[in-house]
Amino acid sequence: MNSFDYFSPKSLSEASEILARYHGEARAVAGGTDLLLKMKAGRLAPKAVVNIKRIPELRGLTFNGHLMIGALTTLEELKRSPVIHEHYPALAEAANTMASVQIRNLATVGGNLCNAAPSADLAPILIALKAIARIAGPGGERRLPLDEFFTGPGATVLAPGELLVGLKVLRPDGPALYLKHSPREHMDIAVVGVGLSLQLKEGRCESARVALGAVAPTPLRARNAEDELTSGPLTADRIHRAAKLAAEESKPIDDVRGSAWYRRRMVEVMTRRGLETLITSNE
Repeated sequence: MNSFDYFSPKSLSEASEILARYHGEARAVAGGTDLLLKMKAGRLAPKAVVNIKRIPELRGLTFNGHLMIGALTTLEELKRSPVIHEHYPALAEAANTMASVQIRNLATVGGNLCNAAPSADLAPILIALKAIARIAGPGGERRLPLDEFFTGPGATVLAPGELLVGLKVLRPDGPALYLKHSPREHMDIAVVGVGLSLQLKEGRCESARVALGAVAPTPLRARNAEDELTSGPLTADRIHRAAKLAAEESKPIDDVRGSAWYRRRMVEVMTRRGLETLITSNE
């Protein structure tokens, strides 16, 4: 591992100033479950590492009509939170599919999202839940929908000096779920991830979110599928068409975990099954 400068700021402004000073060659670290592995493997060699765990503004998990998740919230906290279980059970279920207890006690929500792996499990369900990213930097705070946060594998909209402070998640309008397909049920990354949320009323879908993971360079919304779900009565044929459209919108690649054909096929199967589950659970 190459040598690097190390900082442990106590405030957002101090952290932002340090990150900006290194013009994109400094990395923030909290749990370190992704960053340190890359550094040890020589895949990443930042000139500075900024430990953000002492910054109080990045902590907290509160619900007051909407959910506020601090970037330092761990995956295990997401899994165990009574508030999450009551109002956002799909988010707790997604966290439960990730890693081991030991890793979940270290890995943070902010780290999982800022690592920007296409297979990140939290991204599809948070996008389906219409999460808003809160970003702080030298110019103050800005907010944007989480589906606009990712720009490529390992890349986000964060500019030098900016940090993901946390997420704002509105109360869900209806049922939601996250489905993950991987060779092992736990402690494995997704071959395909599907996040779904629906707002249902009298046999129709008033709004829909279909978010896909591990089947494109970034987590993505299947907007054609969403439009199909809201364009008329929610019949079995419409659900099949929406699932097929979601598969057509995915952009998977062939790799050791599965072929592009297989991934696309699994998107269709999982989207259809997920939609049927949500509709049945709402009856």
